[in-house]
Amino acid sequence: MNRRQSTEYIDADENGHGMLSCEPLGAKDKKVELGKKVTLLSGISVIVGTIIGAGIFISPKGILKYSGSVGMSLIVWVICGVLSLFGALSYAELGTCIKKSGGHYTYLLEAFGPHLAFIKLWTDLIAIRPAGMAVIGLAFGQYILEPFFMPCDTPPIAVKLITAVGLALVMYTNSMSVTWTARIQICFTLCKLVAISTIVAPGVYQFFKGETHNFENAFQRSNTDLSTLPLAFYSGMYAYAGWFYLNFVTEEIHNPERTVPLAICISMAIVTTCYVLVNVAYYTVMSVEELLDSEAVAVTFAKKLMGRFSLAVPGFVAMSCYGSMNGSLLVLSRTFLVASREGQLPEVYSMIHIRRNTPVAAIILLYPITVLQLFLGDIYSLLNFMSFLRWLSIGVVVLGLIYLRYTRPDLPRPFKTGNQEHQA
Repeated sequence: MNRRQSTEYIDADENGHGMLSCEPLGAKDKKVELGKKVTLLSGISVIVGTIIGAGIFISPKGILKYSGSVGMSLIVWVICGVLSLFGALSYAELGTCIKKSGGHYTYLLEAFGPHLAFIKLWTDLIAIRPAGMAVIGLAFGQYILEPFFMPCDTPPIAVKLITAVGLALVMYTNSMSVTWTARIQICFTLCKLVAISTIVAPGVYQFFKGETHNFENAFQRSNTDLSTLPLAFYSGMYAYAGWFYLNFVTEEIHNPERTVPLAICISMAIVTTCYVLVNVAYYTVMSVEELLDSEAVAVTFAKKLMGRFSLAVPGFVAMSCYGSMNGSLLVLSRTFLVASREGQLPEVYSMIHIRRNTPVAAIILLYPITVLQLFLGDIYSLLNFMSFLRWLSIGVVVLGLIYLRYTRPDLPRPFKTGNQEHQA
């Protein structure tokens, strides 16, 4: 088709990279870009909504199994929360001094250059992110089908098929509108806080009523092999994973100097409190053996304590997992957009839809690899597979923060970790 007759053209950004536009050539040139639509409330919903997803409903079993006792499992939950807070504060500093989207990838690029960033990008694309999405998706599938198969076990193939459908729906929503994606995220965050409340309230009531027999001899280990303890921390850190996701959409945040650190601190306080209370609630009702035998911990808890109302709990948990998938995809697609702008992915992934202002190509990039891993693995094998790579890369990013303090001391830092000179 003749270039002048085409109604589509490529509108270049300030770096000369293309973005798909669908206006006539005679229209006034304007840059197509993502708007600043992320406020403090939607920022908190992204972090809380992404962290509280599958983790609190999957990880209690893994942490108890590998820590060996009730008391040690609770200590693991607390330590993981503290470690996550330290990491979150480091990312708050990075997010306020490097105001670019992309998260880990962008910070490695700024600190250590394109080679390490390239390795991180392709590790994310091939291994970490698809496995993470598959884990969340499998939990979504398990819980959404649970009421239909009670009291029998849900067929694994049915779980995987409904998970693939759920992932496709999340990608469709993200492709349509950033505004509606953010609104859906807020809605599902509220739903998951309701789900947490339905577990915490009766569980804490049971605790104060005297149901504390599972806390007696809390540190008596059923598993004396300390070599499995790192796997408990893998499960715990997976449950807290998500505090760094707001940094993936920095360019879309309104007033990032204030919003990023404030959203991170508020979110971590909410999440840590919820996690500790939920685990206390579990142990007031379920024994160690019952928790380890359960495929859906929250459902087993509800069956023992809530009677017929337990049928509603899988729905709340499924909505929680769906919200986590929604938030994860919203932020992860921005990494691929930024990498495309830097020339480390094909140019098509930096293109933005002219009317919807969404990076459609970057959004659908993960789907094929995620579905492949979904059908090849199970929740716990995928969890252990992704955990080491994920936390290794985050450790390198935090090292990059220290490195930047020495190599670029004049870089503006509105919020500085470990220093009282900040403006939050």
